[in-house]
Amino acid sequence: MQTANLTFADKFRAWLQLTRFDKPIGTELLLYPTLWALLLAHQTPNTVSLPSLPSAKLVLIFATGAVLMRASGCAINDFADRHVDGKVERTKHRPLASGRLSARTAVMTFMGLSLLSASLLIFLPVQVFYWSLIAVALAFIYPFMKRYTHFPQVVLAMAFGWAVPMAYVATLGGVDVYGWLVFIAYMCWTVGYDTEYAMCDRNDDIKIGVKSTAVFFGRFDVLAVMSLLMAFFVIMAYVLYHYFANTSLGI
Repeated sequence: MQTANLTFADKFRAWLQLTRFDKPIGTELLLYPTLWALLLAHQTPNTVSLPSLPSAKLVLIFATGAVLMRASGCAINDFADRHVDGKVERTKHRPLASGRLSARTAVMTFMGLSLLSASLLIFLPVQVFYWSLIAVALAFIYPFMKRYTHFPQVVLAMAFGWAVPMAYVATLGGVDVYGWLVFIAYMCWTVGYDTEYAMCDRNDDIKIGVKSTAVFFGRFDVLAVMSLLMAFFVIMAYVLYHYFANTSLGI
């Protein structure tokens, strides 16, 4: 299919698919941990008062940033996989693989949405800007990692989870040990669910030489996913106990 033969409406629908704006569940998987981090960073441990809430300003900035960065990450992912997606049953109809959008469109989308997300940083402390550079770098390199390592899901988890330390920096000026524990918990959760996702593509990935945690774990994939999710629950339970054990919530 040639892009020249498509109407504006067709191209717009393809662009929505490129950015996954038509599938908000992925945005939620990035947004929820960001909001967790904002909430936890505002807590004072060992207090009997009700939990403190982050300002509406911070929630709006980080929520908008999560939406934009997830979309930009999807665009660069499809750019990196444009010659691979057509060989995988689940992804062969994606906009670049099917020829409905050009590679240039994907790159421009990544750059545009990343810059738009970066513009939000003017409303945050300057330290957050320096931390955000790591987030952009991780989002850019993640799609290419499946060619070099069996652990691209770990890089994805770092890219999406980097909003956690950024939330702590925006709130506290730095990241304490509990902020890093939330980050590690999020990584366990993300690697767990994305390994399940990769299990759907494992046969195609092996044929074309693409690597993933699903390929690495092999017949132990279910055990690995269960272990990662259990680690997530244990770490988060400890973090929540630290923050809320003495509050009126009675956790």
